Amino acid sequence: MTAATLFQSEILAPGEEFHFSRSVLSRARPKALHDQDYYEIFWLHNGRARLVTEGGRMSLSEGDVVFLSPGLPHGLQGVGEESHIVNIVIRPERIASLVARFPEISSYFPAAGNAPVQFHRDIRHLSRLSSSAKALEAAPRSALYLEAFLLPLIAELASEARGEAAKVPPWLADALIAVESPAVFRDGAAGLVAQCGKAHAHVARTMQACLGQTPSDYVNRLRMDYAARQLKGTPDSLTEIAEEIGIQNMSHFHRLFRTRFGMTPRQYRVKHQKGVVQPL
Repeated sequence: MTAATLFQSEILAPGEEFHFSRSVLSRARPKALHDQDYYEIFWLHNGRARLVTEGGRMSLSEGDVVFLSPGLPHGLQGVGEESHIVNIVIRPERIASLVARFPEISSYFPAAGNAPVQFHRDIRHLSRLSSSAKALEAAPRSALYLEAFLLPLIAELASEARGEAAKVPPWLADALIAVESPAVFRDGAAGLVAQCGKAHAHVARTMQACLGQTPSDYVNRLRMDYAARQLKGTPDSLTEIAEEIGIQNMSHFHRLFRTRFGMTPRQYRVKHQKGVVQPL
């Protein structure tokens, strides 16, 4: 399917940070996918639906919440009885500002073109979400009210994720504590696997089941978070920081950092380290 592009300038009025809408999905198969230059959060208030992307189809049911990035061609199709959807369009600059202040929330807002992030809310959580949505719907379209809606939702999701992480087997829990150390994560996924004392394939299967991440994904996130702290708090050169976290290839370092934070290491340093003399 050919993808058309939707632009935030066509949806958001000047000064508006978000757009809120409710609609009933058509049961007709999307004739074309559409791309967009904004972030989007939507959930099914009731009914079922399909999220269609170039990579396949994602089945959705009542209570499913989806975070969509810019640059991901997609379409939505209702399934069965009326499928009611609640949708929030958000300026990418607003998301970038949130992630800069709260780096731990970046996993909820995938980089441009990346696969959507999906969560399910049970009837109790969906009721609370609906109440928060009603308040947002009636509020001014400002950053204050958007953040008052987003941050509690993400904090709730993060709290649940920590609860799930507590279910990991003891050998993995111990390894996840050990790998927080640069001396361990400097060796990448191999350093984490070595701490587990298990075969790589077994560690990978267990992490995927318990955490939804591969060993490489988990370790690279720790590496990039450490690199970000060094960029903010030290005058060390980019090469020195990359070497400290065990990455010799600077192109790979830049790619991982941009995926994690949405900007290059140098841009991140300029933004967060105004008062420190920068190395050449």
